[in-house]
Amino acid sequence: MRVTRGHGEVYEINTLVWLDELSRKYGREITLGSVPDIEIDYLKGLGFDYIWLMGVWKRSAFGRDIFVRSPEFQAFLPAFDNAFPGWRLDDLAGSPYSIAAYEIEPSIGTWDDISRFKKSLNDRDMGLILDFVPNHTAPDHPWVATNPDFYLQGSEDDFIENPLHFTPIEIDGKTLFFARGRDPNFPPWSDTLQLNHFNPEMRKAMLDELKKISTVADGVRCDMAMLVLNDIFHDTWAHLKDKNVYVFQEEEFWQMVHYSLPELLLVAEAYWDTEWTLQQLGFHYVYDKRLYDRLRYSTLSEVLLHLTADVDFQDRLVRFIENHDEDRSAVVFEKDRLKAAAVLFSTLPGMKLYHHGQLEGRRIKTPLQLRRVMDEIVDAELKEFYEGILSITRQDIFYDGHWRLAEVECSDNECVIAYQWQKQTEFVLIAVNYSSTEGQVFVTPHLPEELNRYVLTNQFYENAEEIRTELDKKDSLSLYMKGYGFAIYYGRIVNLQ
Repeated sequence: MRVTRGHGEVYEINTLVWLDELSRKYGREITLGSVPDIEIDYLKGLGFDYIWLMGVWKRSAFGRDIFVRSPEFQAFLPAFDNAFPGWRLDDLAGSPYSIAAYEIEPSIGTWDDISRFKKSLNDRDMGLILDFVPNHTAPDHPWVATNPDFYLQGSEDDFIENPLHFTPIEIDGKTLFFARGRDPNFPPWSDTLQLNHFNPEMRKAMLDELKKISTVADGVRCDMAMLVLNDIFHDTWAHLKDKNVYVFQEEEFWQMVHYSLPELLLVAEAYWDTEWTLQQLGFHYVYDKRLYDRLRYSTLSEVLLHLTADVDFQDRLVRFIENHDEDRSAVVFEKDRLKAAAVLFSTLPGMKLYHHGQLEGRRIKTPLQLRRVMDEIVDAELKEFYEGILSITRQDIFYDGHWRLAEVECSDNECVIAYQWQKQTEFVLIAVNYSSTEGQVFVTPHLPEELNRYVLTNQFYENAEEIRTELDKKDSLSLYMKGYGFAIYYGRIVNLQ
């Protein structure tokens, strides 16, 4: 069931690593054009609406060489050793976000292969999401030679003063000093060049690239989408304006995208409280990093506070407890807390993002530059747990129902988080004790005025009571929950006034 608002589930796959795993599993080379149907059927059976193939575009040989020679390379060595002991330089494919061209990475397949893979998903009522990187390209992208003014440049003095902020490249016998792509809060990415979003011709060219991508994708996950917002771009790069084509734009780049490609699903990786702004500019979904941070670092009350935001806003957030940028959830959270966090993120409104290896409880974070990793032992308990959660959240009520917080009473300041999905005379009630404290709580679901009696039965629970009970509308459900306990109940109205 492909969706563009509200509940939906997406699975992020590290494409190179996945194809290597499948090739070893089947004893033959697997590309996108030859992925066995049984593998796609498995993903469909889990209930995913979209598959995000991360890293399908052509990677940069030049960027890889820059990375290997850079100071940051040494910092990556322990991660490479951990993910694939005995690795060699040939095992480094380069970063999937240092894109040499929006062409298919040869080791992944061809345009026909990706079209065939998309059709396989569409035939199963799933959609394909691919990466789009609006802020930068690799240093060997064709535009560097054909349209160097598409990039921000500095002077030789700028390079001498900040050599890690610029990449010198000789073009037609002249050395140009290209600014490296960056998030202003961190050092530049050494294997990238910064696109100039205040060059109107560059914007048009990027839009043309996205139109090409849209022919083989149902949606795009837009990397660091907030970096190209006009105000943020200007604040980051105004110091180079006198050395470049620099025409401040009234229209946001994302408005251009939304108007030009209204049928393309837009998913934004974004931070810095830009979520609402990006939603207004046309994004269907925007990362909810704040929920992740609160689940990882904060208290139950701060998580609950986050869930009091307007439901229309929450409907367009991407919830997750793991992705390729974050540490593995099986390492970040102890198992009881992990399960509680998973129940929370997976049953809230908005899109839910699951990451390659998360369902099996993988513990080793995969460096994006590696083309293969070592196998890990599957955590059978976690795999069964996730399959149970997904079997519930693919029910129609999560797509068509109305979400709201339930009323909760308890004696402790750190209380249970409870909410419900309702559709006509049925509802699902979720209660999660996101703390280590056990205790008694009273939960009251919200029911329409004309409905006065309901039956509750357990669907999925751990460290909570098993319940089958019939209650009056005015009655609260009494629950005793241990630390990090959770319960999902199915509710059904049994009579009308």
